[in-house]
Amino acid sequence: MDKEVIIEGLLYLVGEDGIKKGQIAEVLDISLEDTEIYLNNIKNKYAADNFAIELVDYGGSFKFLTKDEVFTYAEKLFATAKAASLSQSAMETLAIIAYKQPITRAEIEEIRGVGSDMMLRKLQARNLIRDVGRSEAPGRPILYEVTEEFMDSFKLTSLEDLPKLEDFSNKESESLFEE
Repeated sequence: MDKEVIIEGLLYLVGEDGIKKGQIAEVLDISLEDTEIYLNNIKNKYAADNFAIELVDYGGSFKFLTKDEVFTYAEKLFATAKAASLSQSAMETLAIIAYKQPITRAEIEEIRGVGSDMMLRKLQARNLIRDVGRSEAPGRPILYEVTEEFMDSFKLTSLEDLPKLEDFSNKESESLFEE
């Protein structure tokens, strides 16, 4: 099988987590230079208008993402499927954003421990979150917050209606040392 085809398959399998160039080179037992050539060929192939996905490189991690042009249609799709329940990862991401907003993708990923690119796109397509500008942090990452649609969906009049988070770390450490 062609190595380029194998790399496409690996990119599909890793999904939103992505894969590093070094991992591809190691798995296929090829040089980093050859890996880069294959990745550039794949990137150029999917840049054509007859593909709905594209190969992106975020921080050295390569992954397939849906092109921005598909976003309008994704919004329509998710609007018709509003009654569908949200996955646990969607709920986790929404909770993090609701409690910590405004928050960057990197901060969300640090809390969740997994990549959140695709989840953020899905939540934006469902109009449950939106970007509200850029952080002053290096790289000026996008800041996210929940939308009115989120508030309506969860029947909240304000973010004050969210359940209160308790500081469990203090209670746990106190009970550990009590006799």
